Amino acid sequence: MTQAIIETGGKQYRVSEGDVIFIEKLPQEAQEKVTFDKVLAVVGDGVSNFGTPTVAGATVTGSIVKNGRSRKIIVYKMHAKKNYRRKQGHRQPYTKVQIEKISV
Repeated sequence: MTQAIIETGGKQYRVSEGDVIFIEKLPQEAQEKVTFDKVLAVVGDGVSNFGTPTVAGATVTGSIVKNGRSRKIIVYKMHAKKNYRRKQGHRQPYTKVQIEKISV
């Protein structure tokens, strides 16, 4: 089983073919193809290929399943005895991607 480490949205993900990952929001719409060319490492079939910083010519292809927003988190700030209370909600946008092919 071939695995790769890709970088997108300032984060790194370990993926293999068939995986479904949640990444930072991409500008593409659902059912579109997306190609990740920042591949940091490819491991599989007894061969390991690590980039400096990326593996030349390696790409990971996937299709976007959907764009959405995660559950709401509450950010609450309070200073005791100072009548300072702030409540704010936040929903982080994400893109759900299914990995289809890892090519070196």
